[in-house]
Amino acid sequence: MQSSEPGRKDAPVVPDDAGVSFVMPVLNERGYLRRAVETVLSQEVDGPAELILALGPSTDGTNEVARELAAEDDRIVLVDNPAADIPVGLNIAIRAGRYPTVVRVDAHSELRDGYTRQALATLSRVRAGNVGGVMRADGRTPFQRAVARAYNSPVGLGGGAYHGGTQEGEAESAYLGVMRRAVLEEVGLFDESIRRGEDWELNLRIRRAGYRVWFDPSLSVTYWPRESWARLARQFHATGRWRGELVRRFGRGNSLRFFAPPALVVAIGLSIVVGLLQLTGLLTGWWSVAASVVHLPVLAYIALVVVWAIGPGGGKGWRDKLWTAAVLPTMHLMWGAGFLAGVARGAHDTVDTSRLGDRNTPLP
Repeated sequence: MQSSEPGRKDAPVVPDDAGVSFVMPVLNERGYLRRAVETVLSQEVDGPAELILALGPSTDGTNEVARELAAEDDRIVLVDNPAADIPVGLNIAIRAGRYPTVVRVDAHSELRDGYTRQALATLSRVRAGNVGGVMRADGRTPFQRAVARAYNSPVGLGGGAYHGGTQEGEAESAYLGVMRRAVLEEVGLFDESIRRGEDWELNLRIRRAGYRVWFDPSLSVTYWPRESWARLARQFHATGRWRGELVRRFGRGNSLRFFAPPALVVAIGLSIVVGLLQLTGLLTGWWSVAASVVHLPVLAYIALVVVWAIGPGGGKGWRDKLWTAAVLPTMHLMWGAGFLAGVARGAHDTVDTSRLGDRNTPLP
């Protein structure tokens, strides 16, 4: 059925009791999987529900936990994802599902009570192709809390709607997402050649097909960030590399905010070069004075990080504040460096290694 708005299509409405397929790719999530599954299975829906776990080749005992969970509840379906890639696992899980509404979930996340019921109501009311809400990052250690604050702040991730938006409306992308199977099949499911940013690319195709992607701030999901500096750095470098690949593929379809971290990396590089020329005496006089302007953006960024870290945004304790001062530039610079490499050379077979061999500590 066509919507009254020219050039827009309405996603199909299905009966409230038609059923929901939750799909979750899983890799090395022993410390998080059980709680993530519990929050999914506790969701109240009018019709039948199933949770399809696409199991990658985990090395930390995750798959044994998954089999235990499946033995405890017949709503859980296990499928293999030997490639370990997220979009491949998602597509395997979606194809294995039986119901007309698909809810993407993450093993590193926890759905809030009422999430699915509210999302289904919004999906039917707006008739969007995809509906998503707010990603509420949280942490238990000083490091993880610092990463969570960066995720939840425009200073950290640039102010995307699902990182703290408050106004309901159309959006560029959606965190996780609640989608009609018919829309997914129409646009061709996830692109399996994209290993990071696959959700953004899917939502781009949904929007280009004429459907709305909708942000509902009443929807909330708790997300647990990486547990160590090294894993965070690897995650953000891989994500930035794939964003650079997406810029190569889709050009101006990318938001301008994605270009801020690589601009910072370039600014720091120029500042270092000019600084070395000044220190060695190769750049003197008025030329040196004029060139000093390249240091200003770097000094402004350092001031921003310091002010944010020592202020309320940096947390309460000194350990939280120190980690905040370390986390922000790590996220920005690793993402920006990855972006520049992706634009220059493409992503090719770049993978996010931050969870490979990850032996998570069970949550308290």
